Amino acid sequence: MPHSLRKCRKNRGSRTCGYGKVGQHRDQGAKPERKCGRHKHKMSYVLRYEPGYFGKSGFTSPKSLKRNVKSVNVGELDRIVEKLSPKKERDKFLIDLESLSYTKLLGKGKVTKPLTVKVPSCSKSASQKVKDAGGEVLVETEDTGE
Repeated sequence: MPHSLRKCRKNRGSRTCGYGKVGQHRDQGAKPERKCGRHKHKMSYVLRYEPGYFGKSGFTSPKSLKRNVKSVNVGELDRIVEKLSPKKERDKFLIDLESLSYTKLLGKGKVTKPLTVKVPSCSKSASQKVKDAGGEVLVETEDTGE
């Protein structure tokens, strides 16, 4: 936009530069992210009434450490078997939960069929319930307790 059409250039010489009464465009300062005087004469106000105004607090974990865990309970395995009708190996249904984008098997519910479940991680109670039903769990890592 040409300089001659800008409001700040157009209204130079007038008292309010197009902002109406005198106080309407005051106290903003040059930096838009903070009010004018917070580092100078208004510092005592900030320290007294807004103690968290300056700086950062707390800790944010890096995104590389955050895992996206998609879990499934043992009670839902029967429903998955009925839906997929997977292969049978040695009279046991084979379910690959990793190919279904599940990363963890949890122990809520009951298992009624003998299953062979392949999953990246599994809780102790989930693996025990599958073994009690006559199945087995093929696991990369087993959690200590959850």
